[in-house]
Amino acid sequence: MVKKVVIAAAGQGTRMLHLSEDKSKHLISVKNRPFLAYLLDNLVSAGYTDIILVVGFKKDLMEDFKDDYLRQSASPDLKIEIVDQCSILGPKEKEYGTACPIKCVKDIIGDEEFIYVFGDNLFSAGDLRSMDANDGFCYIAGVKQEHPEKYGVLIKDDGDFLEKIIEKPEEFVGSLVNAGLYKFTSEVFDKISQIKKSPRGEYEITDVVSLLANEKRVKVKTLKDYWYDFGNPDDIEKLAKFLEDGNH
Repeated sequence: MVKKVVIAAAGQGTRMLHLSEDKSKHLISVKNRPFLAYLLDNLVSAGYTDIILVVGFKKDLMEDFKDDYLRQSASPDLKIEIVDQCSILGPKEKEYGTACPIKCVKDIIGDEEFIYVFGDNLFSAGDLRSMDANDGFCYIAGVKQEHPEKYGVLIKDDGDFLEKIIEKPEEFVGSLVNAGLYKFTSEVFDKISQIKKSPRGEYEITDVVSLLANEKRVKVKTLKDYWYDFGNPDDIEKLAKFLEDGNH
């Protein structure tokens, strides 16, 4: 069984405007609880109890959140370790991007397989559990979208292997898009050292996935339930209603 989960939660979340001025968007409250608490709830429900939280902006608040969550958790086996991305890689202006949290946990992960998820995304416990495929391959989660042109579209071969990711295609190439949920083997660390900054000046995890896909090392897992991206102020009310309707 895959035991470790790495959560990327180093950013501030500027699309949340004034709401993320004094705390990262992961800690913005929905129904009187930080958003990140709901992601942790579902990870624990899925059976993952070894969590590595890669933080940056307002690290002290993340430390407080971790302590509060552990104090209230009913899981005696739950372990949450905080890793400070800024102290390892330097400030955002020096090195930043979705691949950076993984660079920060190499020594902790070692040769283990692990789940990688963004701290501003919410998935069901069932879908998170489905990523526990300890078979020596990497996995990328896909979800069907009505408007795939806004996302990175996953192109598979005749089986389950990822061939490539087409970012924001102008023409229809498929409706299965990258949901930002992954399972990696330790191969990922070698590939991260090979990528360069993207056109927007960041180190992208999708570039790492593409290198692995070229070697037939990535399988696609289609999610069955939902993918909730918590990025804008409107999402607070929308997520509250989503939760009130019995989703979790």
